[in-house]
Amino acid sequence: MSKNTGANKFRTVDVDDFDEDKFHDETEGTDGGSVQPQIDEIKGLLQKGQNQDALKAALTDPPLGADKAAKDKYFQQMLSVLTAFRSSELDKAMSSLSPVEVDVLMKYLYRAFSEPTEKSCAIILQWHEKAVAAGGLGSIVRTLTDRKTV
Repeated sequence: MSKNTGANKFRTVDVDDFDEDKFHDETEGTDGGSVQPQIDEIKGLLQKGQNQDALKAALTDPPLGADKAAKDKYFQQMLSVLTAFRSSELDKAMSSLSPVEVDVLMKYLYRAFSEPTEKSCAIILQWHEKAVAAGGLGSIVRTLTDRKTV
């Protein structure tokens, strides 16, 4: 027969911490000021007419773990980058992007679909067509299932 040892350490574990429904993704939360140097760099490239370099700069290090204000600010700059291209330049721009950059671009395109403006609708659809051609359906699936949003 077993002895009652009086051990009660097992009672200090909170089993609700292991519940899958309570999972919280760890984000490094940055402030809005940290994206300002990137935005300034992108604006400078756009003013020089270097749209392709501005696109690469915007897609290399997006603020995925930042707060909402920083993401909104960066999104507006990304939208100005996307609308700066002419439709004849899209193929050349897409061919220079890596698969990871295409996935980040797809995240911004889907956010632009959710927040449409008068000027951006047509160009966003053209960008989406080129992004699907470059990244395939896998890019759409990765975008829609990723927890980190832009």
